[in-house]
Amino acid sequence: MPMTEPIGVAEADTLIARHMPPFGIERVGLDQAAGRILRQTVLAEHDHPPFDRVMMDGIAVRWRETPARAYATAGVQLAGMARQTLAGEDACIEVTTGAMLPAGCDCVIPVEQVEREGEAYRLVNGYQPARGQFIHVRGSDCPAGATLLASGMLIGAPEMALLAANGVATVAVGAIPSIAIVSTGDELVAVDEPLGEGQIRRSNDVAMAASLRRHGFDRVVREHVVDDEARIGDTLARLLATHEVLILSGGVSMGQRDHVPAALEAQGVRRVFHRIAQKPGKPMWFGVGSQGQAVFAVPGNPVSALVCAIRYVRPALLAALGMTPAPAEMVCLDAAVDTHSMLTSFVPVHVHTDAQGMLRAHPVPARTSGDFASLPRTHGVVQLAPGLGPALAGTVAKLYRW
Repeated sequence: MPMTEPIGVAEADTLIARHMPPFGIERVGLDQAAGRILRQTVLAEHDHPPFDRVMMDGIAVRWRETPARAYATAGVQLAGMARQTLAGEDACIEVTTGAMLPAGCDCVIPVEQVEREGEAYRLVNGYQPARGQFIHVRGSDCPAGATLLASGMLIGAPEMALLAANGVATVAVGAIPSIAIVSTGDELVAVDEPLGEGQIRRSNDVAMAASLRRHGFDRVVREHVVDDEARIGDTLARLLATHEVLILSGGVSMGQRDHVPAALEAQGVRRVFHRIAQKPGKPMWFGVGSQGQAVFAVPGNPVSALVCAIRYVRPALLAALGMTPAPAEMVCLDAAVDTHSMLTSFVPVHVHTDAQGMLRAHPVPARTSGDFASLPRTHGVVQLAPGLGPALAGTVAKLYRW
């Protein structure tokens, strides 16, 4: 297969976005919606709050410029009770936080500012209430019909609260695709198998699966296949028939045992690009199956594989779920780090906040693309443009978290 010229990282983003399949929409119960991507617009079911709401325990009264100093108790208004009505300017209704404001009242006096005297309440000496105080006015948060949540939002705790408060018992969310992660290589053995001479344990598939599961992709299977073109082809044929996304690790470069690109194309997977002008991860391959399956093939070196997964694979999958792109997270380098003169560099960093509250990134460069022992001391990688010298301390860069 002829070697292709590597494309830039921005072009890789564009091509992936252009060829990713939509994964559709499914409806789930509210209890299963957390962590998913919302695929509907949610409108306010009613005014928020739906009534004039008492904000403090105390008494509700009718305000006047020269207030009475004592109020006879005329009833009680508890949260959840039907609305009571106050008759008389010198009377009050006992109220609790969250209750409806009784009709005829326009002022709530906190319990700390009154003293109980039998069946009456007296204001604390010197206290002057204000009209409208401690009342959460109906519709002051938002009116009925207002847009509360937009399609593309990640459903977290605040979104769950709004869904529940507005009666959304079933939620339209992005359908999670079925994903197969395939590690290739004669040298690989499972985590619980003994190591033979020249062998290493599989870790790339475990790391990439963890990265995806942390972002809601829980329909993931992991497999291994040796460096044999026929066996790779058989594995690909089976997985392409049963999965919407394939992620392969290893066998993607130009060596004599790198069978993955040829095997993919033999199975009808159309190559979109092969090789990105970046370090690490230059041999990355991306294509589309005959049924629209998205296929990513990343290098087998551990750092390369994980960088490609967080920089391209995971963002592409989230976008295909309908997630609204989040602004890039930017950090400032606190030390110089070498860059490549022609390739975009991805450098592992430890992220911290300095005394001025600025997010800083300390470079922890991997010695090789196979050196992943230092990665647990880091939070992700920064993307650095090609340069004739090092990126200096103070350089602002995009951060991609593990």
